[in-house]
Amino acid sequence: MDHSLLSSLLRSRRLESCLEAGFPSPGTEEPEEDGRAFVDEDGWTTVAVSVLRIVACFLTMMVTTFVWAVVMILMLPWPYERIRQGNLYGHVTGRLMMWILGNPIKIEGSEFSDTRAIFICNHASPIDIFLVMWLTPIGTVGIAKKEIIWYPLFGQLYVLANHLRIDRSNPSAAIESLKEAGHAIVNHNLSLIMFPEGTRSRSGRLLPFKKGFMHIALQTQLPIVPMIFTGTHLAWRKNSLRVRPAPITVKYLPPIETDGWKAENMNEYIEMIHSLYVEHLPESQKPLISGGADFC
Repeated sequence: MDHSLLSSLLRSRRLESCLEAGFPSPGTEEPEEDGRAFVDEDGWTTVAVSVLRIVACFLTMMVTTFVWAVVMILMLPWPYERIRQGNLYGHVTGRLMMWILGNPIKIEGSEFSDTRAIFICNHASPIDIFLVMWLTPIGTVGIAKKEIIWYPLFGQLYVLANHLRIDRSNPSAAIESLKEAGHAIVNHNLSLIMFPEGTRSRSGRLLPFKKGFMHIALQTQLPIVPMIFTGTHLAWRKNSLRVRPAPITVKYLPPIETDGWKAENMNEYIEMIHSLYVEHLPESQKPLISGGADFC
């Protein structure tokens, strides 16, 4: 997963550019795909409140991370129980983060969230991280780049929670790590959460999907449950310390069974799932260029 949220908040050399990020005109009304809208006011009071919300999020995460770090250390002999404790940490911390930020949230298809599956989500905002933490079912493991260990607080807890890391700079090592992840998922009855785009969209528009999630789907034969996030790119834009009151929708699609899928048809499966996202996303988040799989 992409955990650049804490990195962007903690690296002081980037704070100035965050504060100088362009804001819309006062009173601009931003429409949403389900008819909801919000008034995006531009003023120092609004910006100050946004910064206070983000600071409150960071302080809250410091407290919950410290508490669960103690729990994880006590549970070092039980690595896969630490995964479940990490999920519990995410439920508490992610829900608190969203409560502090105050965005109205609509969740659809939650009946599909209890399935043991590979959950995939589009990624366009730091808020996506909070939503994934909150909504990921107990017994779900994540995959992140190996450098996450250097992210203060969150990175160390991520490792303590026994979530998986891959070396994205080394393709052969990354594929081997995915195979090991697949074995762990099967042997310990886990689910998986991934961002199939492999990075955060700068514009909010859907990017092509990487093949990592499909390699694991073919290996584990678990169903794939798409989670579609809309509005998060408006609520918290990249390189900004301003959170806007944009309504957010999280929509679970029905599980896609992968029994009988074959590796030679991988690109077709990726295109099919990418098309589902295009179908359910609003115009502002649809890709400008068609094509679901990143063949690089």
